[in-house]
Amino acid sequence: MPTAITGSAMISCLGDLDATFGALLEGRSGVGPLRCGDPEKLNVRNGYPITEADGAREDTPRLAARWLARTVAGALADAGVDPARRRVAVVVGTGLRELRAVEQWHADEAGLRLAQLHFADAVRSVAPDVTEVHTLANACAASGYALALAADLLELGEADAVVAAGCDTMTESMLAMIGRVGTATSDMVRPFDADRDGVLLGEGAVAVVLEKAEELPAGKRPSALLRGVGLGCDAHHETAPDRAGIVATIRDAHERAGVTADEIGLVLAHGTSTALNDPTEAGALLEAFGSDGPLVTGIKGAVGHTSGGAALMSLLVAVAAMDAGLVPAVVGLRTPIAEAEKLRLVCGEPVPTGTRLAQVNAFGFGGVNAVMIVEAVR
Repeated sequence: MPTAITGSAMISCLGDLDATFGALLEGRSGVGPLRCGDPEKLNVRNGYPITEADGAREDTPRLAARWLARTVAGALADAGVDPARRRVAVVVGTGLRELRAVEQWHADEAGLRLAQLHFADAVRSVAPDVTEVHTLANACAASGYALALAADLLELGEADAVVAAGCDTMTESMLAMIGRVGTATSDMVRPFDADRDGVLLGEGAVAVVLEKAEELPAGKRPSALLRGVGLGCDAHHETAPDRAGIVATIRDAHERAGVTADEIGLVLAHGTSTALNDPTEAGALLEAFGSDGPLVTGIKGAVGHTSGGAALMSLLVAVAAMDAGLVPAVVGLRTPIAEAEKLRLVCGEPVPTGTRLAQVNAFGFGGVNAVMIVEAVR
């Protein structure tokens, strides 16, 4: 039985979901000058930072927790779910947890408690009555794993509703790694582009509320249905993706969702703009779908790599695209790499679609992979 998605909220460098999807349709990117650390020392000059109305930035404590709390509260309100009246659990996926707060503690002696590296305090600051809060640090597939665990908790009867969420903010540690492994300084993320120079960090948070579709009260309509999540941890290499592992996860997702490859009309690719991910993912998609497969797009050219939030952000964009009947182009893509030439990449302008089934890819270091299948209902 599909699981109902009844509420959601999202914060990216482009704004909330509506603002982000609107920018994607217009081909706009949120890339801008780095606002965390010294660009010269880091060898990274650009990123996809969130600039809030109050000017809060890298000197603000625990930004990830701040954005997470906002999206959890927003998703619960959107779903009309009150944790004081129902059993509500929360599962948070993150790549870096509160690493930025640790950096501030080390460099500036900012206050920090070890418990704040997890997100129970942040969640309970806006939803004090939730039954449990779990924090998963599953690299760049983290919120995809959170979604799978949330669906399992619901199916097992451990909760009446479950919030799956993801969050991350920029850290100097991660920026330093990007600056040292790249061969050039990237101006922006260009997924599947022949002239891509590598990935850049984005930041933000996202949350969705899951409920059992068969138990929704009369008149309550879900925003989408989660058909299934395929998970993999192939451990092929510390950082390099493995085509066979990705294909296995895609097929696991299709089996769990009860769908065949030819029923999928849209793929939201992981698309990191890196030397290894893009050709490996393109090859995996061609193996799983063939050359006459679904439309393929991705959002990282517009919002950067949001790490723990990446999977769920792409899922919400997939739902928005199906609801609008319009798939946004891959921002930053000009000339596809040879490995992706046979994919139906959306390039230049949005493309109409009537599909009701989408696949969302999220892949992390160590072969930590999550593939989600979502169905539109509007």
